[in-house]
Order: sequence, then structure tokens, then C-alpha cells
Amino acid sequence: MMLWKLLSGMDRDAFEPLVISMIPLEPMAERIAALGIRVESLQMRRGLPSPGALITLVRLLRQFKPDLIQTWMYHADLLGALARPLVAFGTHRPRLVWNIRQTDLDPRLTSQGTRLVARLNGQISRLAPDRIICCSESAREVHRTLGYREAILNVIPNGFDLVRFRPDPEHRADLRMQAGLSANCPLIGLVARFDPQKDLPNFLRAAALVLATRSECQFLICGRGMDSSSPVLGEWIRNAGLGNAIHLLGPRSDTPRVFAALDLLVSSSAYGEGFPNVIGEAMACGVPCVVTDVGDSGLIVDDTGITVPPRDSKALAAAILGLLDEGPDALARRGLAARARIASEYALPRIIKRYAELYQSL
Repeated sequence: MMLWKLLSGMDRDAFEPLVISMIPLEPMAERIAALGIRVESLQMRRGLPSPGALITLVRLLRQFKPDLIQTWMYHADLLGALARPLVAFGTHRPRLVWNIRQTDLDPRLTSQGTRLVARLNGQISRLAPDRIICCSESAREVHRTLGYREAILNVIPNGFDLVRFRPDPEHRADLRMQAGLSANCPLIGLVARFDPQKDLPNFLRAAALVLATRSECQFLICGRGMDSSSPVLGEWIRNAGLGNAIHLLGPRSDTPRVFAALDLLVSSSAYGEGFPNVIGEAMACGVPCVVTDVGDSGLIVDDTGITVPPRDSKALAAAILGLLDEGPDALARRGLAARARIASEYALPRIIKRYAELYQSL
């Protein structure tokens, strides 16, 4: 998503992009192509090395003659490092910039292949890339300790579109009406894909604790896999005793409407986050956040919300109740402060400018 946002705002008089996907094209490719950008695929299968893909990549790059190659995540970083020496032509040697989007390489939660590639890249980083962009301060620190060349580690966080993501009373009223909720009932949301990283059981346990104290609260869950067709999710909700207090929206393309309906957003992640987009998007919509201290979540929120330890449902519930107890006016002030923080630190044009300046400097 951040790649798409970057491409959507770059000066096309200064930059001519080509996007190459390692795997077969998926829906995001259509969104990138709709920007008028050429998209190609190496047709690799997940988890399987492919010498043929390297040959295809080199052929595409020799045809395109790039001034700069920007790779995106570990496997692409490695492939870019292997391809770059093979696409130099004459005295022209394309610059190489890696991009790191992950913080946690816990062996219980990250595949052995990914961990091997990440550590191999740490050794290669002394030779291959000209710069390494990390999406968060926490990602930079983790990879510094893994042996990545510190002198070329740069942090450029995600950016947010303050026009698309904004407070909207009409969207708030409309979505609540569709869900059968009153205008004033406290609505706490979680927007994420169904994934162990997001620690949904932690959120549900915290929701049950909140509901025991404030029975008027309602909870909304939105994202891929977050719908009634998931038997595991249904069982978790029943075990938490949440009954009709939970509203499952599944995947949505209109997340600004979802955020606008909330009083609070919760990010309950247990590990692995770098710079969670949903936190910045909710804040841009004027929604205060309660987040776990994973990746740069706490740094993004700062004092506009509350940060708690991961995997601690009691602390998560206490933070939610603490903000609700401040009252609607105080929540509104926090929401304004949250949006102002995104505008000052993470506005999308500012982030795109930082990428462009780094590229031009090379």
C-alpha cells in the first residue's frame, strides 16, 4: 500500500517508474497499473528459489536501463542485489536502494527461509545497496543489531493522505445506521487482517473486560478474514462472551468511512509491526488510538492516545476504559490532536518528498 501511495504522488516528469512483482500479479497490480505505470511479473512461486526469475529480471532491467533500483522487502532486496551487477552497461551502474518493512524475526513466528534471507542480507549490505530505507525507527534498530550497515540505514515512515482520511460526520452517521448502532454508543474498532501478528484474542479478551464495566459499548472488527465465515473467529467471540456487541465487517475498500464511525481504534498486535498504516489512518480521521508497544506504534500515537504492553488484555482494557471515562469532549480534543500530529509528521506529500530527495541524491 505504501508503494502504491508513493507512486501515486511522485513527480512523473522527474521519475519514470517500472514495477516488477516477484509473484504472479494480484489486485494491487491493477491499482498500480491504473496510475499509468508499467507492471511486470517474474511469476515466482512463494518459498521456491527460481534461477529463471533472475534471468527474467535481468532481461527486463537491461531493456529498461534504470538509473535506480528500489527493492521492497527481504526477498526482493536479495534478488535486487544479485541482479544489479548483471545490468550495468558501459559506465552506467544503477543505484540500489533496499526497503525494510519488518521489525521482528521471532523464529516461532517467522519462517526459516525469511530469517535466513534477512540475515544473509545483513552480510550483503556491506557491499550491495547504496541506501537502506526502514519504515520505522524500531526496524532500523533491529536491523542495525543484525549487522546491517549502519551508515546507510535511513528511516522514512509511511505517509497518509489527509484529504482521503479525515473526520466525516456523514460517514460516521451512515455506517452506524447501517450497523444498527445509535449515534452516541461508544464504538471501539480494530482494523486488521486475520493473522496471529494482530493478536485478535487479546483484543477480544480486552473487549469482554470493557463490556463488563460499560455494557453500552460496541466493538467493530474489519479486515480480510474478519467475517462470520471464519469458524475460529466465531469460536473466539463466543468464548469471550461478546454476543451481539461485536460487528464483523470483513474486508472493506472504504476504510475512511469505517474510521470515521469509531470513537477509538485499538491496535492489539503482539509482534512484527514496523509502522502500522491503520494507526495513522485512524488518527488522520480524528480517532484517538490505544496501541500495543510494538514497532513504532507508540511513537506514532505519542500523547494523543495510550500505549500498553503487548499480550496484556487487562492493560488494554484499562486504557480503553480510561479514554472513554474522559468523556466525549476530551476524546474529541484527542482526535484533533491526533490528526494534527499526522499532518505535522506523516503527511503523504512530505513523505513522498523525502523519497524523491533520497533518490535524486543518488
